[in-house]
Amino acid sequence: MCLLYHRSKRISALTETAFATMKRPQPAGVPVAMKPVPTPFMQSLIDLAVLAGAEIMAIYATDFSAKAKGDLTPVTEADEAAEKIILAGLAKIGGGLPVISEEAASAGRIPEVAERFFLVDPLDGTKEFISKNGEFTVNIARVEYGVPTAGVVYAPALKRIFWGEAGHGAAQGRIEGDAASHWQGLQVRAMPADGAVVVASRSHRDAATDDYLKKVKVKSLCSAGSSLKFCLVASAEADLYPRFGRTMEWDTAAGHAVLLAAGGRVVTVEGPDLTYGKRARGYDNPGFIASA
Repeated sequence: MCLLYHRSKRISALTETAFATMKRPQPAGVPVAMKPVPTPFMQSLIDLAVLAGAEIMAIYATDFSAKAKGDLTPVTEADEAAEKIILAGLAKIGGGLPVISEEAASAGRIPEVAERFFLVDPLDGTKEFISKNGEFTVNIARVEYGVPTAGVVYAPALKRIFWGEAGHGAAQGRIEGDAASHWQGLQVRAMPADGAVVVASRSHRDAATDDYLKKVKVKSLCSAGSSLKFCLVASAEADLYPRFGRTMEWDTAAGHAVLLAAGGRVVTVEGPDLTYGKRARGYDNPGFIASA
């Protein structure tokens, strides 16, 4: 059975031990990342994600409403409030790098970007937020030369946070009060001989995913929302995350950064690594597979 708990209540299905105790045993043969410490830059992104998450949770507790954007995807006041906080924060700590953020982009405000920029999804998993299943995240990523080199994924309803930075590793922690702590290093695991634990989209499962899974030795299949899927692979709770439907760069960059820093990779269905800054595509992604 695949369970995810929040405050001792089962709220959704993930992997068997997903987000359980922070001191779970590591799979055999996988080195344990030793007490990673965020760099000052990463700590600033963590603090910003936690601040945005607090605003999201304040709205989550109200009788909020949702509206449809031009592409018919939902947006709430929490998306907009969190984005405002993050953009203001990045203006102070981001070294002047341009920021592509979901709600601003939806309104047509997309800056010119070069080799280095930020990608932000202030509330990834708006459908999960609306349904109140807890599986939504704050995503902040830095991209350099097409590669997500730093990223934070924060699930405020679950009080779980993940970060990854090139050259500094990856970690997961939990939020106590308004601060992140109890960091545990993340490391992907080798593919189990008895088959892969596959995590798929809760809201966007499609026929292409089902066709792909017929070709894979699958031990178990679980669903999850938002960028948590990347984090499950990074934390060795899952082995594969296939996604063939449309996603945008701000949906994936932060989780991709965490997975890369944990030793994983994300490749397109054609084979090359998934990259960022694809202006000619309108910053959307081709189908991809995230794995160890």
